[in-house]
Amino acid sequence: MNYSDVVYGEATIEEPILQDLMASSAMRRLKSVLQHGITGLIGVTQPVTRFDHSMGVMLLVRRMGGELNEQIAALLHDVSHTAFSHVVDYVYADHDGQGYHDRVKEEYVSETDLPAIFARLGLSWRDFMDETGFTILEQPAPRLCADRVDYFLRDSIELELATPEKIDEVLADLLVHNGRLAVKTIDIARWIGRTYIAADDSSWANFREVGLYELTARAIKTGLRLGVMGEADFWSTDKPVWKMLNSSSNFELQSQMRLVSPDTQFVWDEESPTFRVSTKIRTVDPDVLIDGTLRPLSTLDEEFAVFREEYINRKTGLWPMRVIPPAS
Repeated sequence: MNYSDVVYGEATIEEPILQDLMASSAMRRLKSVLQHGITGLIGVTQPVTRFDHSMGVMLLVRRMGGELNEQIAALLHDVSHTAFSHVVDYVYADHDGQGYHDRVKEEYVSETDLPAIFARLGLSWRDFMDETGFTILEQPAPRLCADRVDYFLRDSIELELATPEKIDEVLADLLVHNGRLAVKTIDIARWIGRTYIAADDSSWANFREVGLYELTARAIKTGLRLGVMGEADFWSTDKPVWKMLNSSSNFELQSQMRLVSPDTQFVWDEESPTFRVSTKIRTVDPDVLIDGTLRPLSTLDEEFAVFREEYINRKTGLWPMRVIPPAS
């Protein structure tokens, strides 16, 4: 099977289990679940899918010499994301943790076609659920790992923070030491550390995008309360849930849905905010291999350490947002 990826280029997937998993209903669903949740659906951000990212993480683990088991875990690492991705974390008031998909992963997978695929090959699907057992795939923040590196590089292209040439330079600098992703040079570590923060500020923890996530979550909570949708609908995909919410004639819900628009504006207003909201702040502190030892960039570059700390402090906490509706 040939696969073309915007970050890693052309790849040939020969392993039957990877081919079977890619063709599963559980994985195919991710082709209709956007990485950026609601902002991708309404055109604020580019429509990168969870399938794109899952394939990318698998390809990166593969590129870095990860064994087949780790490639499988990488491919499946986001399989339990709901419609609108991290919007569900705002629904359940986990703005800062954003771990709903991890908490429900095993329960969700048990109801999909994945266990039968593994059983047919004589494998246990549960062996691939705990990502922490796969050290190239997953590391505690703020370390590099395949998951963080892939969504960062993928989004950096769409956010125009990186050229394809820069992506190739970064990929060439990556290495694995003692099972962990790191880089060879301080210059690339600096670029990753600062550009990752730029991506967080531009998108993942962007004021406007966080506001749109919160508005969508509030509409979903109203839809759940009114019976317009149920929690089972989270396991559908973005467009059907969007249609469901928009199809209701309820005035309260439609008033909320009208605000989920590219034309809605958000203003920092300490005195009279519409709501106060926090979000997960994402940064990395890349490890650099120096004389056989992994050293975090912050221990090698004091200016970066201060820059990162100031960014975290500036973004942490409740943001007072005043919502300005679109013009009629």
